[in-house]
Amino acid sequence: MRTMSAVLANRSTRTILITVVAIALIVAPLVLPAFTNQTLVRIGVYAVAVLGLNIVMGYTGQVNLGQIFFVGLGAYVAAYGVNHDWNILLVFAAACVIPGIVGLFVALAAARLGGLAIAMVTIALPIVGVPLAKRLDEFTGGSQGTSARFTDAPDWSGLYNDQWQFYIVLLVTAAAFLLARNLVRGRYGRSFGVVRENEAVAASMGISPYRTKVLAFTVASIFGGASGFLYLAAVQYTSPETLSFGHSISLVAAMVIGGAGSITGALIGGAYYVFVPQLTNAIDPNLTAISQGAILLAVLFLLPQGLVSLPRVVRGLARRRTAPSTPSGKPPQNSPVHHPTTEAAVREGLETQRGKIDHED
Repeated sequence: MRTMSAVLANRSTRTILITVVAIALIVAPLVLPAFTNQTLVRIGVYAVAVLGLNIVMGYTGQVNLGQIFFVGLGAYVAAYGVNHDWNILLVFAAACVIPGIVGLFVALAAARLGGLAIAMVTIALPIVGVPLAKRLDEFTGGSQGTSARFTDAPDWSGLYNDQWQFYIVLLVTAAAFLLARNLVRGRYGRSFGVVRENEAVAASMGISPYRTKVLAFTVASIFGGASGFLYLAAVQYTSPETLSFGHSISLVAAMVIGGAGSITGALIGGAYYVFVPQLTNAIDPNLTAISQGAILLAVLFLLPQGLVSLPRVVRGLARRRTAPSTPSGKPPQNSPVHHPTTEAAVREGLETQRGKIDHED
């Protein structure tokens, strides 16, 4: 019986599957109620934020507890541009570039640090950002926040506002996930992985850990800004509460629960970020924090690689139950025997990895 991975390995099957999913996403907002469309829109918004966080934490192994700062900054830049009648494409570019520049300057200083030091730097971002947003009244609207409407459906579209917003968020989210997929599967993605595993090994292979960490942090900031633009497109309002440190911790939890170092895990994390508060608020708002903590602990203990690893774990358990065994408990004679990795094998693997990176250069 063919496994799911074997089926997806076929290019024709993948093309058909992608086509079916694309058609379903295009048709869905036309038949779903407005509340469901708005929920799916918010999932896309936070999936992009978790995706950026995943690049710097999941793929590169660097601590970032301030991703929500870049989300809020992107939302404020977008609101300012819309209220000053900027072209919408310029608004989107500014919402991505300005957080990216801020993230670059933060990374240039923070990437030289390690451990708790870099965590403290990123924690300071939302802590400083909230009072700063309250003081800059002309730019942020102060404690009252600021609103901006730019995603009302045009008359020629024949769509409702929730449907129009769905298509805007779908377009940007799909582009963000495609860019992230190409990034992590290419040369830079391999550099991220080597730096995450061992910075000394990365340096010996000609990979600069410092530049790699700066790049990852900057990319995460750009994705955070894009998420802020989408947040304003969906909510049409932002305030200092958007930058609160509690939201940043929730993003980290969503990344871990979805699956660190996984593109699909970022989408699952975005769904978790939206669905769990909705469900708990419908039952008892006081249970929200307790439920989120319980889910996080359960995932950490049962699925350390996140919910994205659940199908792989289930297949492993199924194979273990159906695997043949001998009365003595020893593996069958024809089963492969794994010997400890020798130093020569490690050196050979590093040389192979270096050759791949040099070849791509």
